[in-house]
Amino acid sequence: MRHRNAGRQFGRNTSHRRAMFRALAANLVAHERIETTDAKAKELRRVAERLITRAARLGAIAYTPHDELSVADRARRLAAQRHVAQFLQRFAVVKKDGQDQKIDLLEKVFVDLAIRFNGRPGGYTRIIKLGHRRGDNAPMSLIEFVEGNAVPPRRPSVKKSRPAEGEAAPAAKAKAK
Repeated sequence: MRHRNAGRQFGRNTSHRRAMFRALAANLVAHERIETTDAKAKELRRVAERLITRAARLGAIAYTPHDELSVADRARRLAAQRHVAQFLQRFAVVKKDGQDQKIDLLEKVFVDLAIRFNGRPGGYTRIIKLGHRRGDNAPMSLIEFVEGNAVPPRRPSVKKSRPAEGEAAPAAKAKAK
């Protein structure tokens, strides 16, 4: 029985599974959207949201310049950064405009993402199912960050327009010709 044993094993030992999620979380923070299998996306959501929650709970302390913080606030931010840095690697290389650019992932979590999700009570990621992978028929998903405080974009609904009172319906026009 698996009582109180939450999480998927993925047929890997603990260190391999942890390394896999460290890499996935780093890529998610760096690119803000990645494509992976459904099961990995669902587990990655747990990991990524915990990292962002750690930064978001600091509030303005997370992104205030170091010189403007009190000693106690500096200690809180340093402790949170060390906690996140235990799991998330520090730097990543991202292609931007054809050039490789090195970005600081900790800074991105504590400045960009903390500002974006300030006041949001969780739910920082969304999973969009894409279908099945061609080679092994594995269900694939796209996991991405939501747009912060904004409402997620909805698909435009297609409404059938009614003809004006004096006009005939488009099907009637086609028959008339």
